[in-house]
Amino acid sequence: MLLNALAFIVMIGVLVVIHEYGHYRVAVACDVKVLRFSVGFGRVLWSRMRGETEFVISALPLGGYVKMLDEREGPVDPSELHRAFNRKPVLQRAMVVVAGPLANLVLAVLLYASVNWVGVSEMRPWFAQPSAGSLVAQAGMRVQDEIVALKRDGRAAEAQSDDDAEWHAIRSMNDLQWWLTSSALSGHDIVLRVQSRSAPDQAARGERELHVSLGQIKASEVDGDLMTRIGLTGPYADPVVSRVMEGGPAHKAGLRDGDKVLLINGVAPTDATHLRQVIRNSQRNGQPLPLSLQIQRGQDTFGVNVTPVMKEIQGQSVPRIEAGLGGPPAVVDVRYGFTEGLKLALDKTWGMARLSLEMLGKMVVGQVSVKNLSGPLAIADLAGQSARLGWVYYIGALALVSVSLGVLNLLPLPVLDGGHLMYYLFEGVTGRPVSERWLERLQRGGVAIMLVMMSLALYNDLARFVGAH
Repeated sequence: MLLNALAFIVMIGVLVVIHEYGHYRVAVACDVKVLRFSVGFGRVLWSRMRGETEFVISALPLGGYVKMLDEREGPVDPSELHRAFNRKPVLQRAMVVVAGPLANLVLAVLLYASVNWVGVSEMRPWFAQPSAGSLVAQAGMRVQDEIVALKRDGRAAEAQSDDDAEWHAIRSMNDLQWWLTSSALSGHDIVLRVQSRSAPDQAARGERELHVSLGQIKASEVDGDLMTRIGLTGPYADPVVSRVMEGGPAHKAGLRDGDKVLLINGVAPTDATHLRQVIRNSQRNGQPLPLSLQIQRGQDTFGVNVTPVMKEIQGQSVPRIEAGLGGPPAVVDVRYGFTEGLKLALDKTWGMARLSLEMLGKMVVGQVSVKNLSGPLAIADLAGQSARLGWVYYIGALALVSVSLGVLNLLPLPVLDGGHLMYYLFEGVTGRPVSERWLERLQRGGVAIMLVMMSLALYNDLARFVGAH
């Protein structure tokens, strides 16, 4: 929890500084007098004057602000009226406001590009046995198939985009999850190009194409479990014993770490997932059934009998042999050159921004569940998990949250930057500013909407936290 909190504070601090610096830099360029640049709210912990601007760090590190000279917030010396924010042309005011969200989006591009250039180890898109009857199983996917490319079919969508006919290389699980999510939200079927790793001969290991009816998935069903929902049960792992718990059935039967299971009840397990499923099914009337295993240990092969014990797992009593099963998933180093890495960073930032807007729009009309909203606890958990994996993963998480912050602030809600842009659009079209009465009404409505969104997000965070424990 301490690491999560520290990683979260650093993440929010960086994003707030970049966001407010965007406002500050463009305000100065437009000759607006900036009175204060604050990171955080509430009681001032540290301050320093630099020129005419006071830079401060405040006690509550969940945001920040740039305070500019403005007649609406207090009297302004006549000699400085030309530097008041409210006296500037509409276009300049709009530029100052939009600079904050754009700074977050630019930061995301640079962070994603850095990750692409440095490189990162990610899980290889090489899969275990798909779920029986699932979409990918119906398409013909088999155990140890590796997905190497994907394209959108477009037949299930109302309109096709320019890249529907393009094949997109899939280098990792993250690549695949991104394309599956965006395709499902837009209602596209997909075509997967897969390569078999389990075929008995080299000739049968060539690439083949599988049509997956992804358009059958409703937008409301697009969430973090999408891959499982379409039948991708997880990365392929050999059916080996990875960790034997002392005193458990596996330990009492003489099993050791690294033992490979060749047969279980006379059937060769296709992978670790299949092996776990056979063990889970080894019961009758709530009582565990003995298992007959054929084990390979080094050059030796021998038989072992194991009787599982019943354990309570998520409210259900299931047989367990008290051993970790499955070798480590295969990984691949994903790294790009300068130009390709920058282009992919631009594409990913734009894609994530568009995906966020699509999700929010579908939430508003009820096509996507509001359970997909995440709040500060989820962000803190993401920050902590990525920090534990390493700084490259932390930078990737920072980029993701930076995109979300930029998109959120561009929403046309009165309390956000996007709301102010709507005011300026109205002023630019009509030639007059929004009246004070309407400003007050819209401000109250915006605050109410934000409070509802924040409450839902916090409730979802707590529900996930409680469900995970």
